Amino acid sequence: MVDLRSDTATQPTAGMRAAIAAAAVGDEQKREDPTVNELEARAARLLGQDEAIYLPTATMANQIAIRLHTELGDELIGEENCHVFISELGGPAVHSGVVTRGLPGVAGRYTVEQVRAAYRVPAVHSPRTRLLWIENTHNASGGRIWPLEELGELHALALELGLRSHLDGARLMNASVALGIEAAEIGSRFDTVTLCLSKGLGCPLGAILAGSDEVMGNARRLKHLFGGAMRQAGIVAAAGVYALDHHVDRLADDHRHAKRLALGLAGAGLEVDPDRVETNFVQLDVAPLSKEEALARLAEQGVALSATIHPTILRAVTHLDVSEEEIEAALAAIPRALGARVSA
Repeated sequence: MVDLRSDTATQPTAGMRAAIAAAAVGDEQKREDPTVNELEARAARLLGQDEAIYLPTATMANQIAIRLHTELGDELIGEENCHVFISELGGPAVHSGVVTRGLPGVAGRYTVEQVRAAYRVPAVHSPRTRLLWIENTHNASGGRIWPLEELGELHALALELGLRSHLDGARLMNASVALGIEAAEIGSRFDTVTLCLSKGLGCPLGAILAGSDEVMGNARRLKHLFGGAMRQAGIVAAAGVYALDHHVDRLADDHRHAKRLALGLAGAGLEVDPDRVETNFVQLDVAPLSKEEALARLAEQGVALSATIHPTILRAVTHLDVSEEEIEAALAAIPRALGARVSA
């Protein structure tokens, strides 16, 4: 099976497994684990922030960020299909008592003008607009990237309106590599930043939340409150250190494979727009098939894709366990499974 369902399907490489086995460990809750401390220090520099904390998941990092920046009844503004709105089980309401306001986006992005129009002038009967949320790369739109210029404009607006800003950078390193810039150029524009280690970076688990020294002091308290404190966590943090050394630059291979897949599928007559492939996602419209029927037909041909929130769109996600040979195999199998029906 060529598994293109998600970059969360990665397996630890031999080198990563060796790093895990050799990890120096201590009590992470007491900040005595040297490997966790190393990962946090490196991640803070990488993301252009003062301090970082190591957490089990990026969803926990996002939820802690909301709690950090808001009070009960505050309002969070983000793109209507961002991960925190559609894939985190109503966490903003459950954990922080926050109202969410989704803005319609193009390629996962909204504009300064939309935020200005949505911003609520403080009034006794209205929720307080408090937190601006950006997801980069944007999952539901197909791994799309926010241009730096637009991030700069939103950063300036947040300062003007007194808003806090959070970057859900679960796949931030994909954006960094695709743009050819340091991740800190993006991350330093935000009050807090999430980075997931278990997607394109290939770790078995783990995420980072980074911000200022003051904000991260509160974040460490919330880490315990949310159940994210660990013990000898260096044994998995070692995978993160290894990934930062070995798995960042190679993300360009995943992007190249995704573009090859998109161009090949489009050339075979399938509904794929290669111009929308900016990182490691390829979106495929399988109409008039249903997503369920298309997935079954693909599985019969030895290819696994996944459904999206869109009615007839599947996605293929490249990652470090998908070789060039497997991309070529998928290019043969996918049209064989879908071509006749999709082009009918």
